Amino acid sequence: MKSALICGISGQDGAYLAQLLLLKGYRVYGTSRDVELGNWSALKELGIYEKVELLSLSPIDFKSVLDAFYKSKPDEVYFLAGQSSVALSFDQPVDTMQSIVLGTLNMLEACRLFPGVKLYNAGSSECFGDTNEGRADETTNFNPQSPYAIGKSASFWLVSNYRKAYGIFACTGILFNHESPFRPTRFVTKKIVQAARDIAQGSNEKLVLGNLNITRDWGWAPEYVEAMWLMLQHAEPDDFVIATGHSSTLEDFVSLVFQNFGLDWEDHVIQDPKYFRPIEHLVSKSNPEKAKRILGWEAKNRLKEVVKLLCK
Repeated sequence: MKSALICGISGQDGAYLAQLLLLKGYRVYGTSRDVELGNWSALKELGIYEKVELLSLSPIDFKSVLDAFYKSKPDEVYFLAGQSSVALSFDQPVDTMQSIVLGTLNMLEACRLFPGVKLYNAGSSECFGDTNEGRADETTNFNPQSPYAIGKSASFWLVSNYRKAYGIFACTGILFNHESPFRPTRFVTKKIVQAARDIAQGSNEKLVLGNLNITRDWGWAPEYVEAMWLMLQHAEPDDFVIATGHSSTLEDFVSLVFQNFGLDWEDHVIQDPKYFRPIEHLVSKSNPEKAKRILGWEAKNRLKEVVKLLCK
């Protein structure tokens, strides 16, 4: 029986990944900074809370990382922890950088002490910044536009360096936006769906949003965790862009959500410049052909299907 350690198991990706690995016969360990105070609602809703073994781990504390490695004796480690909000990273840049960069470094150092452990690192399409008319792939230069993106860019290069310097089996998945019902309410997609639902049920509220012209590639989170697993099953460690390959504007997303509730979004949505980020990249487009060619992975659900699933 393989053992997997998921750092950040309480988030949407961690919960769906735990479900996938359990179905594949893994013994699954999951971590949170404080197990006693952790939010395990996603694990409970998926019916797997009792099937995983939970450990306290702070990614920036090397001793606690080592303790978790000793207790779980992992074959595979999935580092999904760290501050994950782009908007919040502008307000909390130090915590964001430490949790992502130092957390990644500690994971890599632990892997040096546990030969044979395979590491998956959660990267982000935010590293690319504005792709303009191009489609970002694994060779596209990074142009990060937020503390979060800068942290993810640094973690990508740390993984690349350790892989080359020490022969560690370490991969970064450069994931574009992916959604699920387990998104926290601070994420705009969850905010939009909840507001449209409430308005359809009789609320008189107005939904206030920032820039509706930004373009993103939205996928379905349960599919993306399979790509994470596939990376660690490949013969050689490598980095992969994971996305649908199809981008749409936030206005398209909003329109589809309100349509699913039988509403016209223009009657209920206000755009307010105060919700614009200090620096915002407008266009995010992907080229996930490498993942399809090498891993055999391809997104099944695109924007319309993702929105239907979220509204349902």
